[in-house]
Amino acid sequence: MKKSVWSIISLVLIMSLVAGCGSNNSNSGATDKPANGNGSTGGKSDVTLTYIASQGWIKDAEMELAKKFEAETGIKIDYQIVPSDQYFNVLKTRLNSGEGPDIFGGQSGKSEIQLNYNVEKNAVDLSDQEWVKREDPLSLEQLSLDGKVYALTIWDTYSSFVIAYNKKLFAELGLSVPKTYAEFKDISKEIKDSGVTPIYEPIADGWHHVLWFAEPGPRYNELHPNLYDDLNANKAKFEGNEAMTTALTQLKELYDLGYFGDNAFSDTGSDTPNKLGNGEYAMSLTAQSTPSDIAEAFPDLKAEDFGYFVIPLVDNQIYYINPGGPSKFIYSGSKHINEAKQYFDFLTKQENLQFVLDNDTTIANLNFPDLKDKYSDDQKALFKTYPVKGTDIQNIVNYVNPQWMDIGKDMQAMFGGAMTPEELLKNIDKRRGDMAKVAKDPLWAN
Repeated sequence: MKKSVWSIISLVLIMSLVAGCGSNNSNSGATDKPANGNGSTGGKSDVTLTYIASQGWIKDAEMELAKKFEAETGIKIDYQIVPSDQYFNVLKTRLNSGEGPDIFGGQSGKSEIQLNYNVEKNAVDLSDQEWVKREDPLSLEQLSLDGKVYALTIWDTYSSFVIAYNKKLFAELGLSVPKTYAEFKDISKEIKDSGVTPIYEPIADGWHHVLWFAEPGPRYNELHPNLYDDLNANKAKFEGNEAMTTALTQLKELYDLGYFGDNAFSDTGSDTPNKLGNGEYAMSLTAQSTPSDIAEAFPDLKAEDFGYFVIPLVDNQIYYINPGGPSKFIYSGSKHINEAKQYFDFLTKQENLQFVLDNDTTIANLNFPDLKDKYSDDQKALFKTYPVKGTDIQNIVNYVNPQWMDIGKDMQAMFGGAMTPEELLKNIDKRRGDMAKVAKDPLWAN
């Protein structure tokens, strides 16, 4: 019953957003003012910028800043938030109609911005903006094509998803942080035997479970030297890769053994703090801010009651980094490009970046320099424990990130027994080839 209600709500939302394609032109009487050197305009404007984004991409702190921005400039921000499993279809409809919003959210990644958003056509070149000189170069690389920067990323790019675990439960059961898959499986069994479900995995979100496969990418590259380069050069494939096949096989085994519980297919990420805080689950692959959320929801617990370790599939001990993240693009067809640039300029002022950092409990740092971070002792210990670092597979290997949700569907089929790991990897190769042809990638010409 709940699923039906939410389906109706999502459908109504999507229809209203598509119907409102031209909403960015609702202030058609307003005219752009000449921009100064950083894209800002002088004086106040009677303009409303429409901004669509996927659920979870726009934080409360940014919305607070938007109120300050409006007070200073007169420019209003109309946030239109779309459920994550419907977002890309809504965005694609808007962009293909030629009536995109003034600002749209999108994941970074070279193949992502080229194929899913066609930024060379649909987004404004932001290379000359002042903040480009300050943003982390690794983040900028994921937003650039042919030397042009097409978006702004303000994100905690170094606090990767890791496995948070209940320290007290581990101590009671005499368990140690696992360094191999065999050890991870063993401690999961002991936890399950104690009456606690080992791992909370929200498969219902459609995207989260893909992290288990994608984040250990540096380990795949370690076991198969030059794998990333060979995949990008079309000299290697996902199918037949021993490390990837092993990782998926191990993940399927964890699911089959019941270590994700009985309701993983209906579990959602928003319930993670509650599921860990009430002791029902011992571990979860989650953001490093989750222990703080648990402490806020359960006064008898502290964030320090939870520790972290990396995904140990294929015996991974490399700390994976994702230099990208949800990003902000200005639609090339917007009538308010200067005002949108002005908003970006406002968000990237040092005091406003620090405001976001100080007022968002989900982040510990941002991808701009000279900010006062909020890394906890446990996070510092995590970084120290895993000195070897590498970039996850979706931010290095072309044509992976754009098919994230499709990989998620295939993994669901794998968990259900309708697809083998080998078939899943073959599907990834097929989609990569199709995308490469659309992009007219010369390395896939034959």
